[in-house]
Amino acid sequence: MKSSITILATAASLVLLGGRAMAEEPPIDEAPEISIPGDSSTTGWYLRGDLGYAPWTGNETPDYRFDDGATHEFDSARFSKPVSGGAGIGYQFTDIWRADLTGDFFKSDFTGTANTNLPCAASAPAGTGCASGVRADLRAYGVMTNGYADLATVAGFTPYVGAGIGITNVRWGSVRSQPECVDGGSACSGVTFLPQDFNGKNNWRFTYALMAGLSYEITNNIKVDFGYRFSDIAGGSMFAGPSGTSGRDDGLTRHEIRIGLRMAGW
Repeated sequence: MKSSITILATAASLVLLGGRAMAEEPPIDEAPEISIPGDSSTTGWYLRGDLGYAPWTGNETPDYRFDDGATHEFDSARFSKPVSGGAGIGYQFTDIWRADLTGDFFKSDFTGTANTNLPCAASAPAGTGCASGVRADLRAYGVMTNGYADLATVAGFTPYVGAGIGITNVRWGSVRSQPECVDGGSACSGVTFLPQDFNGKNNWRFTYALMAGLSYEITNNIKVDFGYRFSDIAGGSMFAGPSGTSGRDDGLTRHEIRIGLRMAGW
């Protein structure tokens, strides 16, 4: 009988000690929430706005046709790296797929130098040719249809990839041509090489874009986007002048870093 009492007392003590140890055990930190797309059916319209900066532009080679009848490429051509902006409306079809229609805008400045086959003035060294330094500005207004795939969400962060197609209206402003001898000290001869101003052209061009980035959910209805976009605008006319003088660009290639805000409202 005494042995049975001892066994029961020992078992009770172990139960009490075990319960106390479990009660005093510190709580385990919660793991980050992981959401696999397709688990829910979140759908609806959203508005978006974006700002971008293009630290890299493509190596476009515009050409210049002088009234000497020949077409010349600009020996040095540079487009400034402009800030861009955009806004649009979109629809979230599933947790994976969404699409939007956006309007985009950017402006840029162009500088370039084009050599010609015509000689400088008689006082210039033999064999020295003329060149035209050209300056211009452009504005671009685009409409794009974009589609995206949102990948798995971890702790509110969702990576995504996307692509878009659309059209862009490229508007070249006034183009200033300033001829000079390539030796830098002589004048170019002939009326052809007087300073000239040309009216810029504007035309609609096919455009495509590829995107990748990361969005973060601030609230259930607001997300901020951090992304990269590559866009390619087809080539077209820059300007046209008298006696067959004209210019054409080979297109505008842009690599942009963008930040945007998406707001789901209904």
